[in-house]
Amino acid sequence: MDEVLTQARSILATTPSRWAELARTVSAELLSERPGPDQWSALQCLQHLVDTEQVFCSRVLAFLAGQDFPGFDPDSEGTRPDTRQPPVELAQRFSIMRDESLTTLTQVSTADMDRKVRHKELGLVTLEQMIHEWAAHDLMHTVQAERALMQPFISGIGPGQPYFVDHVVKPSTFQG
Repeated sequence: MDEVLTQARSILATTPSRWAELARTVSAELLSERPGPDQWSALQCLQHLVDTEQVFCSRVLAFLAGQDFPGFDPDSEGTRPDTRQPPVELAQRFSIMRDESLTTLTQVSTADMDRKVRHKELGLVTLEQMIHEWAAHDLMHTVQAERALMQPFISGIGPGQPYFVDHVVKPSTFQG
């Protein structure tokens, strides 16, 4: 279990720098481009990570206090990205929030990983399961954002496009 905590912390620690680099080097237009009508743009993925950062951090504290916690519905509780705010500022906000979360995670020990609380929708979950979810959630939405960024380039490949068929975002791609 100590390895799970160490690896999850490593994943969670790398995500802000990946986003900072994307926000710094990729145009706001491309970051805001949605690959399809029901698909999130890279910027929407980043905003979702900002929204859920507070959720995951509060869940860690709930586990440590032995308190149950509600679910989170990104459609009704999430924030729409402010198109007037430079993506770099949103990435910086995410980085600050993540630093605070990583500090909170230092309170978690291997002995805490078996703690159980009730999630409104999932039932009993362990802290270890939630930490797995947090790391996977980070990676999923970062990959989702990178796939959104790929779409304009894939459509311009021409005859090489079939090599990228597995990377084309389809309407059924998971959003939340």
